[in-house]
Amino acid sequence: MKVELLDKGEFRSSYIIRDIDANLANTLRRTIMEEVPVMAVETVTFLKNNSALYDEIVAHRLGLLPLKTDLEGYNIKEECSKCKGKGCASCQTELTIKAVGPVTVYARDIKSKDPKIVPVHPDMPIVKLLKGQKLEVDMIASLGKGN
Repeated sequence: MKVELLDKGEFRSSYIIRDIDANLANTLRRTIMEEVPVMAVETVTFLKNNSALYDEIVAHRLGLLPLKTDLEGYNIKEECSKCKGKGCASCQTELTIKAVGPVTVYARDIKSKDPKIVPVHPDMPIVKLLKGQKLEVDMIASLGKGN
């Protein structure tokens, strides 16, 4: 098996792997994806949402947002020795959104207790609020694996 690095960027890299069976290549790809540490929104509590979107849709969008963080400062939740996976400051953090329309709420509008945790793509829209509509959300983001 021969591995050649084609391109390495901030968020992705490209390789050519030669002399490998397709099944082994797919297994390698899936294993790499499973082992990547990922900070993501796990719990969403709506304090106010009178937008056109149901709570479940907004929560789904928030859960899909990739978050950038300092991996040295957090433990993977299931492997956390301090809380045994129940959730503590070593494996999770709190995030909030507060917005009043008319406005489009973007990923950059998420405020975190930890300033190192920011959305990878800050210009990703979450919901559009019309005049008088409000969105107030508390979230908990946890460090886990990329599965």
